[in-house]
Amino acid sequence: MLLSVQNLSVAYGDKQAVKNLSFTVAKGETFGLLGANGAGKSSSIAAILGVESSRSDELLLLGKSPIAARREVFEEVGVQFQETHFPDKMTVEEACIQWRALYRHPQEVAPLLAAFGLEDKTKQLIKQLSGGERQRLAVLLALLPNPKLVFLDELTTGLDTKARKMLWKQLLQMKEQGLSIVLTSHYMDEVEALCDRLLILNHGETVVEGTVSEVIQLSGQPDLETAYLHFAGEEEWI
Repeated sequence: MLLSVQNLSVAYGDKQAVKNLSFTVAKGETFGLLGANGAGKSSSIAAILGVESSRSDELLLLGKSPIAARREVFEEVGVQFQETHFPDKMTVEEACIQWRALYRHPQEVAPLLAAFGLEDKTKQLIKQLSGGERQRLAVLLALLPNPKLVFLDELTTGLDTKARKMLWKQLLQMKEQGLSIVLTSHYMDEVEALCDRLLILNHGETVVEGTVSEVIQLSGQPDLETAYLHFAGEEEWI
């Protein structure tokens, strides 16, 4: 297993943000961590990455502790946050050069720029990119270390249909080559396209885990969209 989380809990004072979260991610698998805003997704990921205090029976990335072996682990783990901030005067090329210099065995930049449709933006300031272009750049930088495991937080928020499907295609190709992915998303078509298994949180607690078809069946709903709303506690929006 590339990721093993057993009974992970996160608390802020008396507030229990995440309670006894457990799941694993195997090589070449995409795992969806889903839930409404405030359900505990961001706290869970921050704790798994070792940047948020937590309690757990086991927390291993690539078989190692993300806290005790942090530098070693993050040579092979990529992270794309929902909001990535760049210096005002940094160009796309400069960002790629700086990120690449942080790792021992990074991917080549040019093929990634082409794959993400940014090859003609290298000299452009990042602040001048569209929201969708900045999002694609953030994903590119997360993949630049040539990671075994990547965390993608709200992968295609703000992207148009063409850009979303372009990202899906690229990730599916990398997945076939062994890349493992932990994905958060509010788009159920994205979850269906990318995820092998998923887990839904509701107020920090796991309410269901399984494949897309298993989650739909357990919900008694006709599709993943309504199954998600049912388990996430958002049925009033149906």
